[in-house]
Amino acid sequence: MNYKKINNITGWLAFTIAAITYILTLEPSASYWDCGEFIAAAYKLQVVHQPGAPLFLMIGKIFSLLATNPSKVAYWVNISSALCSAATIMFLFWTITALGRKLYASDKKQADSTQTILIIGAGLVGALAYAFSDTFWFSAVEAEVYAMSSLFTAVVFWAILKWDAHADEPHADKWLLIIAYVMGLSIGIHLLNLLAIPAIAVLYYFRRASKVSTWGTIVALFTGIFILGFVQYGIIQYLIKFAASFDLLFVNSFGLGFGTGVLFFAVLVIGSLVWGILYSIKSNKAMLNLALLSVVFLLFGYSSYTMIVVRAKANPTLNNSQPDNAFSFLGYLNREQYGDRPLMYGQYFDSKATGSEEGDNTYRKGDTKYEITGKKLSYTYDRNTLLPRMYSDDPNHISVYRDWMRMGAEESPTFATNMGFFGTYQVGFMYMRYFMWNFVGRQNDDQGIGDYVSGNWLSGIKPIDALHLGDRSTLPKTIAENKAYNRLYFLPLILGLLGAWYHFKKKQKDAGIVALLFFFTGLAIVLYLNQTPNQPRERDYAYAGSFYAFTIWIGFAVFALHDTLKKYINSKNAGILATVLCLLAGPILMASQEWNDHNRSQKTTARDLAKNYLNTCAPNAILFTYGDNDTYPLWYVQEVENFRPDVRIVNLSLFDTDWYINQLRRPFNSSAPLPITMLPAQYVSGVRDVVFYQDYNLKGPQQLKDVFEFITSENPDAKVQYQSGKMDNFLPTKNLTMPVDSSIVLATNTVDKQDVKNVVNRMDWTIGGSYISKGQLAILDILLHNNWKRPIYFAFTVPSSNFMGLDKYLFNEGFALRLIPKTRSEVGDESPLGKTDMVNTDKMYNNLMTKFEWGNLKNASYLDPESTKMVYLSTNKFTELAKNLIHEGKLNEARKAIEHCFEVLPITTTYDANFALSKYELVQIMYKLGMNKKANELIKQTVALIEDDLNFNYAINKNKENLNTRQIQLGLFVINEFAKFTAQYSEPALNKILTTKLATYEAKFGMAR
Repeated sequence: MNYKKINNITGWLAFTIAAITYILTLEPSASYWDCGEFIAAAYKLQVVHQPGAPLFLMIGKIFSLLATNPSKVAYWVNISSALCSAATIMFLFWTITALGRKLYASDKKQADSTQTILIIGAGLVGALAYAFSDTFWFSAVEAEVYAMSSLFTAVVFWAILKWDAHADEPHADKWLLIIAYVMGLSIGIHLLNLLAIPAIAVLYYFRRASKVSTWGTIVALFTGIFILGFVQYGIIQYLIKFAASFDLLFVNSFGLGFGTGVLFFAVLVIGSLVWGILYSIKSNKAMLNLALLSVVFLLFGYSSYTMIVVRAKANPTLNNSQPDNAFSFLGYLNREQYGDRPLMYGQYFDSKATGSEEGDNTYRKGDTKYEITGKKLSYTYDRNTLLPRMYSDDPNHISVYRDWMRMGAEESPTFATNMGFFGTYQVGFMYMRYFMWNFVGRQNDDQGIGDYVSGNWLSGIKPIDALHLGDRSTLPKTIAENKAYNRLYFLPLILGLLGAWYHFKKKQKDAGIVALLFFFTGLAIVLYLNQTPNQPRERDYAYAGSFYAFTIWIGFAVFALHDTLKKYINSKNAGILATVLCLLAGPILMASQEWNDHNRSQKTTARDLAKNYLNTCAPNAILFTYGDNDTYPLWYVQEVENFRPDVRIVNLSLFDTDWYINQLRRPFNSSAPLPITMLPAQYVSGVRDVVFYQDYNLKGPQQLKDVFEFITSENPDAKVQYQSGKMDNFLPTKNLTMPVDSSIVLATNTVDKQDVKNVVNRMDWTIGGSYISKGQLAILDILLHNNWKRPIYFAFTVPSSNFMGLDKYLFNEGFALRLIPKTRSEVGDESPLGKTDMVNTDKMYNNLMTKFEWGNLKNASYLDPESTKMVYLSTNKFTELAKNLIHEGKLNEARKAIEHCFEVLPITTTYDANFALSKYELVQIMYKLGMNKKANELIKQTVALIEDDLNFNYAINKNKENLNTRQIQLGLFVINEFAKFTAQYSEPALNKILTTKLATYEAKFGMAR
C-alpha cells in the first residue's frame, strides 16, 4: 500500500476515533450560554445576537431535519458540532503529515516504510492530542460556533500546504481561491479563521520568492496583517458602511425607496470587479487577477450574511437587532450593542473626562427616510497611555485592578502597572492558564478568581504544583474528586516543546509558519480582546486556534524522539516505539484524564430547569429574565419543543432597545402582545433612551398614571433642557403609587379567595437610582395598562436592582417571583428559622413537588459549573419553601419537601464553600422537623468536606499569602452553626465533636472567639 493511500485511510481513522468520542460524550439537549439561542435560531432560521452566525445556523438547520421529533433537534444540532470537530481532527492529521513529509520527502518522491511510520505516527499523535484537549473537546459536544470555526481554520491551513506542495504546477493557485472562499464562508460562523492570513502570507512569500531574506519576511508578515485588516474592516464592515451611505443618499436625497442605494452599490462593486478581472487578463497581470478573484470568492462566501437580512425582514420571533436595513445591519456587524474598548491608545481607569467630541451621525429607518438618532460621541481624558489595559471605570473592575496589581486605594496606575496587568492577568491568567489546562493539567472546573483553589492549572507533580499553588501534600475532596482534576504531568507540554525545537532545527521556515499561526490565534487575540476582570465565564474557547497549532508540534515530538531512539535500535523499530511512547504520553493520557469531565451524555440540566422557570408561571404570564442562562434555554424549549409557548419571555438586558420593544408588541407562538401603549415614536432609538430624575419636591407618592403620562408627553413643559441644548423628558419623583381593585385581582386569579383579605388597596413603591431606562419605562407602561389581566413574574436569577422597588410585592412561586398586590406576613427574625423570602406556599409546593422536571440532575455522570450552581440555587428553593411551610404550621408538607429535595438533587455529592451555606440551612430545617438522624448524617458529611478544605488552606497558608479568607471564614461559620444546632436539638455527642473541631481550627487560623 503506498503512502498516499495510508495517509488518506489513517486520516479517516482519526476522524472516526474523534467522531465516536464526541458522539458518545455529546450533550443530548441544549447546553448553557449561547447554545439554546443557536439551536432555537437554527430550527426556525432566526436571527441571533450580534454579529450573527448565518452559515452555522443554516448548517444547523440541515441537521435539525434529521430529528424524528422536536425533542431531538438539539441532539442533532449538537451532532453537527461533533462531526465538524471530528473533521477538524482529520484535517489536522493531514496538516501534520504534510509538514512531516517535507522533512523527508516530497509529493514527487515516495516515502519509505520507516518514513511512512514516522509521518503517520506524528499525524496521529498530534491530531488525537488536539481531539482530547480540554478546550476543543468542550466545544465539540455542544451547539456552539467554535467547533465549526475550528474546522474552517483547519481546512484553510491544510489547503495552503496543498498549494505549497503543488505551487510549481499549472493551476496551483486554485488552492488560494479555495482558501479565499472558505475564509468568506467562515465569516458566517466566526472571525477567528481570518487570523490564519498572516501565516499564509509568509508561507506564500517563502514559496514564491527567488531568495528569502529577513526584510522580505517582515514585509510579507506585514502584508498579511494588512490583508487581515482589509478583510476584517474593509470588506466585512466598510463594504456595508459604503452601501449604507449610498442608501442614505438615494433615499434621503433622491427620494427613492429603501435599498435602492444598496442595490446600486452592489452593481457598482460587481461591475468594478468584473472590469478589473477582465483588465487583468488582457494585461496579463497575474497577481492582480489572483487578488481580484480572491476578493470575489471571499465575497461569495461572505454572502451567507444575506440570510440575516432576509430573515430579519421576515420578522421571526428571535430577531436580534432587527438588521433589516443597511444601517441596522451595519450596527449588527459592528457589534454596536456591546460598545467599544480602547486598544492601542486610551485612558486609565481613573482618568477624568475633559470633554467629548462628536463623530458621525447615527441613523435609524423611518417611515420614508432615514432619520438621525444622534451622533457618535468619543471622550477625551486627562491621562492616556499606549496599549491601555486597565481602562474600565466599572467599580467592580477597578477593585480587581487595584487588588491584582497591589495598588493603594488612591494610587493611580502608571504605564508599568498597566503593562504589569497585561502580562500577569491578560496573558498569564487569561491565556497561559488556559494553555496549561490543555497541556499540563487542570485543578478543577471552578471559575478562576485568582486564588489557590479555583480553576488553576496544575500538573499532578506535587513539588512543582506547590511552587505556585502552595502545599499539595493533602488535597481536599473538592479538588481530588472534582471530575476536572486532570493531571497530565507536563507530558503533552514537553512533547510540544520537543517537537517545536526539532521543527525549528530541521525546517525553520515551516516552524515559523506554525509559530505565526500559534501567535495570531493566541497572544494576538489577547491584545485585541483587552479583557476586563470578572468575566462571566472562562474564555479558553477563544484561544483554541493556538492550541491547535501547538498540537502540530506535539506530533513532531515523534520525529525528535525517533532521532534519539535510532541510536540504540534500528530506525523502523525506533519509529514505532517513538509513536507508541508519544501516544501514551499525549493522546492516551489526555483521554484518560479528560473523559469524565467532558462526558455530558447524561446531562439535560439546561433544558429541564428552563422548563421549571416556565412551569412556575401561571398561564399567559409575562416573565422577566436577565442573562444568557435564564433566557436562552427558555427560548430553546419554547421555540423548539413548543413548551409553554403561552409565556412571554422578556429579557431585561435587551429591553432598553426599540427593536426589542417592537417585537414584544407583536403576538408570537401562543403568547399575546405585551400591554405596551407607547407608540414607536415615543421610544424609538434616540428618544427617551434614559429619563433622568429631577426632584420636583412632590409630596408623597404620585399616581403612576400621572407620572407615566408626564414622562411620555411631548408638551415642552414636561421637558427640561440639558447642556447639549436638547429638550428631554424627566422623572419628577421616585415615589409611585397605583390603585388596586381587589375584585379585578380576584377575577384574574392573581390571588386566591382566601387571600383576598390581604390585598392592598394601593401599591406604593420607590424607584432607586438617578434615572430610568427605556426598558424600565416600558415596565411602568405594562404595570399601568396590564390591569392584572396577565400574571407578571421576575425570574429568581434577576438581580434585585432590576425590581424597580417592587420587592415587597414579589412572592416566590418556584423559579420566579410573582408580582401580587398584597401584604407580606413575613417569616421574620422572630422565627426560629430566621428571615426568608415571602412564598406562595401552596403554588410553590405544587411546582417543586409535582410540576418541575429534574431530569438526571442527581445521577448525571458530570455536571458543569453552571449546572452545579443551579443545584445550589434549587436547594435554596426547597429550604425557602420548607421555612414558610413550617411558619404556617404545615410540618408534614415541609418534611415531604425536604425528602423530595434529597431525592432529586445531589445534596451529598456536590460541594463547595457556597453550598455549605445551603446545607447549613437545610440541617436547621431538618432538626426543626424532627429529622435528626438524617440531619446528623448531613452534618458529618458536610463537616468532613469543610475540614478537608480547612486543612488544605492551612497547609497553603504556611508558605503562601492567604487568598481564601472568605472560604475559611465560611467554613468556620458553618461548623459553629452546626454546633449551635446540635446543642439546641439535643445531640450532645455530635455537639462535643463539633465544638472540639471548631476550637482547633479557630486556634490554627488565629480566629478565636
